[in-house]
Amino acid sequence: MPILPVLLPFTAALVMLLVPRLAAQRGVALASGLAGLAVAVLLLIEADTGTTLVYHLGNWPAPYGIVLVIDRLAALMVLLVSLLGLPSLLMAMGGSDASGRHFHALFQLLLAGLTGAFLTGDMFNLFVFFEILLLASYALLMHGPSAAEAERLRAGTIYVVLNLFGSSLFLVALALVYGTLGTLNLADIARLLPMVQAGDAALVRTAMVLMAAVFLLKAAIMPMTLWLPATYARAPAAVAALFVILTKVGVVMLLRLVVTGWGDAAVTEGLLMPWLPGLAIATILVAAIGVFSSRRLAEVAAWLVLISSGTLMFAVGFATPRATAALMYYLVQSTLLCAGLFVLAGHVAARRGPLGDRLDKAGAAFGREWLLPAWGLLAAGLAGLPPLPGFIGKLMLLQGAGDERWQGAWWAAVLLSSLAVLVVLARATGPLFWQARTVPVDAGPVLAGVGGLAPRVGLWWLVAAGPVLVILAGPMADYTARAAAQLHARTSYIEAVLGPVLVQRERRP
Repeated sequence: MPILPVLLPFTAALVMLLVPRLAAQRGVALASGLAGLAVAVLLLIEADTGTTLVYHLGNWPAPYGIVLVIDRLAALMVLLVSLLGLPSLLMAMGGSDASGRHFHALFQLLLAGLTGAFLTGDMFNLFVFFEILLLASYALLMHGPSAAEAERLRAGTIYVVLNLFGSSLFLVALALVYGTLGTLNLADIARLLPMVQAGDAALVRTAMVLMAAVFLLKAAIMPMTLWLPATYARAPAAVAALFVILTKVGVVMLLRLVVTGWGDAAVTEGLLMPWLPGLAIATILVAAIGVFSSRRLAEVAAWLVLISSGTLMFAVGFATPRATAALMYYLVQSTLLCAGLFVLAGHVAARRGPLGDRLDKAGAAFGREWLLPAWGLLAAGLAGLPPLPGFIGKLMLLQGAGDERWQGAWWAAVLLSSLAVLVVLARATGPLFWQARTVPVDAGPVLAGVGGLAPRVGLWWLVAAGPVLVILAGPMADYTARAAAQLHARTSYIEAVLGPVLVQRERRP
């Protein structure tokens, strides 16, 4: 089963290339998504027994072969990809999937790259899955109405150039790791780092810093931040909703590298401290300012993704079991709610005619009767109002992350950003929903991108995440605590991947 979350979307993408009819592609995509969700649930149940599932491709033993590893964290992230992929797909099935070629095949490849990145136990294959998801995201970014094509092209060019730079940097880091340690398997790296020779220490530290920089770029942490709002805000709503989890790949992989790979090895001591918490807080504050400068609802959602990313990365900087558990809880709810805001922005834009989702006082969206409750739940959750999961997640992070030196700045950043989000979302309610006059819209051509039942189901799927996570707050917090404890028990991960017989290497000049 561990390979099915990757195999299912890959197979669906291949089938779609042979079946050109859009209706058939939608059926295949929906079947693949539902099957993937079922597999993800089964994997989560199996992983919660405490067993670390290891799949050896071609039956080659680690560290020579490619391994996929399922622990509680990986199972949670695979389930999150499925929970996010299905509503994004439903949103696209309203008609936006017809605005470009091979939308569904590219969508499935993006899902395959995401699940593979969360499952792989090998750093080079992490690079491979990065490239799969990035290539698919480049093409998906350009799907959408031709009226906004110039803006998407400008934002997409910056996005492509930065990620090509990040990929090149990642390859350099991998070459340095392989040249000094002789392996790219994460468990093997964790085993060998404490035994690094003095002559290799500088190269190993350089490689690890480069690798961390790549993950920080993926997570859009300062100073590599400003590309994200311009890119995400111009992507089609269904694509932007799935893009929300792309930053979480950088967060989760840096967490794995720090906890599992580095551990307490002397050669990596102090690589992230004290500068990572400072950069994370700077990201939160810059994003809070960006929220105030937003002129469109999609831009607000994009800046909220940055606030989430900075909040999560602060917890990575300390990486204690308690901070890790809080990080996982907050990651799930912030991902689903930010994606829901992107989908809602797509619905609002389709129902305000030429105004789109701009925060202008020229008329509210028609059909606001069913949009307003969705807006209220999403806004309250994203602002962190009790008793919604945003409040619970931030409270866990405030209690579990940082030390005395950082507590003042950490509390100030979290509380000020929450206040900024609350003010901006409250201010946006009037122009979008509360005005007496609604914008007259021809429901035929304008609603082509969100027509039908599927986009509504996709929106309410994500909106329901808030109340559901409130109901399941206790079990969810218990699961993240167990996942954090398993992640920090790194010896069990190493033994599960490498087995009882370790590979002996000889050092050659």
